[in-house]
Amino acid sequence: MRTLSGKVISNKMAKTVVVEVERLVVHPKYHKRIKRTQKFHAHSELGIKIGDVVKIAEVKPISRTKTWRII
Repeated sequence: MRTLSGKVISNKMAKTVVVEVERLVVHPKYHKRIKRTQKFHAHSELGIKIGDVVKIAEVKPISRTKTWRII
């Protein structure tokens, strides 16, 4: 079970939030660190607001796009 931490960027759906996870990757040729972001839909029944930093864990598919939940 993978866990990631990220920032909530949307909470407009019912029981679903969109979490943006940021990671640093090193460019293979220039060896400069680059920020890469990825968005995940996560299940949440808590009162989470935009801008909150949360941890998400991988779970079995809840719907077509949701395979993560807030912990």
